[in-house]
Amino acid sequence: MSTFTMDTGTSRATSTPVPGKRVTAPAIRARKVGGTTADPIVMLTAYTMRMAQLLDPHCDMLLVGDSLAQIIYGLPSTVPVTLDMMCNHGAAVVRGSWHALVAVDMPFGSYEASPEIAFASAARIMKESGCAAVKLEGGEAIAPTIEFLSKRGVPVIAHVGLTPQAVNQLGGYGARGRSEAEAAHILADAKAVSDAGAFCLVAEGVLEDIANAITAAIPIPVIGIGASARCDGQVLVTEDMLGLFERTPRFVKRYDDLAARITDAAATYAGEVRSRAFPTKEQIYKAKP
Repeated sequence: MSTFTMDTGTSRATSTPVPGKRVTAPAIRARKVGGTTADPIVMLTAYTMRMAQLLDPHCDMLLVGDSLAQIIYGLPSTVPVTLDMMCNHGAAVVRGSWHALVAVDMPFGSYEASPEIAFASAARIMKESGCAAVKLEGGEAIAPTIEFLSKRGVPVIAHVGLTPQAVNQLGGYGARGRSEAEAAHILADAKAVSDAGAFCLVAEGVLEDIANAITAAIPIPVIGIGASARCDGQVLVTEDMLGLFERTPRFVKRYDDLAARITDAAATYAGEVRSRAFPTKEQIYKAKP
């Protein structure tokens, strides 16, 4: 078990133990009793050690999402993400947290070919990062893989509805389930992955009625993103929630405008450097007498 916090007296990245126990996959699954989750599950994305430290006390789960493609690397979609990326960022988030369950996305191409390939990829992610669960996208077609992983000791978070790794097939990031056929398919996907052994499920970018139907229909917790307030929990991309990008998806509530605050701080710093107002004597080392 990793129990770390930052020791500011030594180094930005030096960790010191903190008493406590991580949230586990069975504990998340147990939040939903008789179809109801009295204590909604809080999840945010994290990709770095420091962000994990800041978010960890407030979250039940931290997701090292393949959304790091756009957020960290400036890539056009999640498709180019590699196992190396996910393992490295997953390890950083595990090092920066002690309380939340850390889950890592399995990248496109690392699990679709066969359950055996999926297990090899999941095992590598868990060994190299120290995470407690993996997340993969897909419904009925991927259910046998979820069952294969679950029976071999890999806790799995499923993901249905808008599945960003399939953006080329879907033709964009629009909300899913607008037709009766697609809505029925999404609900069937949710039931299939739940029956296969996933311990919770992310429902992304689906109409509210579909999210509510999924939440009522399956016994595992449903984590919504662009879904419904009646889901068993919620997840957002942290950088979206903090206002670090100009464009904010419709389903995101901005809780801050860090982009403006960072811009103002950088402008102030630049002005002080150019005017030689920084550094002052408080920031300069002098020889001792």
